[in-house]
Amino acid sequence: MSELWALAAFSFVSAVTPGPNNVMLWASGVQFGFRRTIPHIVGITAGVGSMALLVAAGLGVLITTVPALEIGLKVIGSLYLLYLAYQIAGGGASGGRQVAEPLSAWQAIVFQYVNPKAWVSVIGAVTTFRPPDLGVVVGILLMAFVMMIVVVPCAALWAAAGTFLNRFLAEDRRSR
Repeated sequence: MSELWALAAFSFVSAVTPGPNNVMLWASGVQFGFRRTIPHIVGITAGVGSMALLVAAGLGVLITTVPALEIGLKVIGSLYLLYLAYQIAGGGASGGRQVAEPLSAWQAIVFQYVNPKAWVSVIGAVTTFRPPDLGVVVGILLMAFVMMIVVVPCAALWAAAGTFLNRFLAEDRRSR
């Protein structure tokens, strides 16, 4: 069971720190409010859970046995996160473009499969924290469940923060 507590802590750090999902949740909260962002939160949760199952079913072995793939994911993920940080610092993430609708649950699920931070987090979690004292299937299902449970409040926090900030960003000067 200690592996599950470690997995929960790892998942929390992965899910609550800035990254593509959280920037999008924040922006959705700002633009659409918390209630309309709930499908996005559900989609991220389901996407992370499905990725964990796929990685545990063998996709993780492919990535971890071909070092170039793992290194490539880390490099691409890091560059993408640096790009997002630059956009936020420069005001590019909050200025200008608006979208008509928040992401649907399905769109958020699909986004997980192109999100480098999600891949790095899920592969790291699945390859490190599977409980050895449980059967393979039960251990994998429990891991996916723990990861999904942890994602919900972390994602909700970012959406709620965006919703809260919306009233301050209404003025153009504050938005910049």
